Amino acid sequence: MSWQTILAIGSGGFIGAVLRAYLNGLISHKIPHDLPYGTLGVNLIGSFLMGVLIAYFMYTTMFSMHTKSFLSTGILGALTTYSTFAIESFLLFEGGHILLALANISLNAFGTIFMAGGGFYLVKLFFK
Repeated sequence: MSWQTILAIGSGGFIGAVLRAYLNGLISHKIPHDLPYGTLGVNLIGSFLMGVLIAYFMYTTMFSMHTKSFLSTGILGALTTYSTFAIESFLLFEGGHILLALANISLNAFGTIFMAGGGFYLVKLFFK
């Protein structure tokens, strides 16, 4: 990976991370909730935008590889990694790989919850 690509992703990541914190706080502040609507909102917005970008990138040569990396991996990757998971799962469905898509969804959804819980309990055990 070139230094230009790393710089593009890193600078986009900065913007995406700041956007994530801002949007999450804005949504959470505006909508009374028991469910984490801020995270849900960020994931839904990011997934929609990732779909728009990937489709646009497929039909045009307007953007350089660095710009694509800045927008997708950088901004949207930091805004929500869920958007990458979402578009990858959609493309598996789109390509007719139904079982792979369902496996990807199941492993990501349940695997990440299991791993988050495992990490949580590991630290909790350490501090007991």
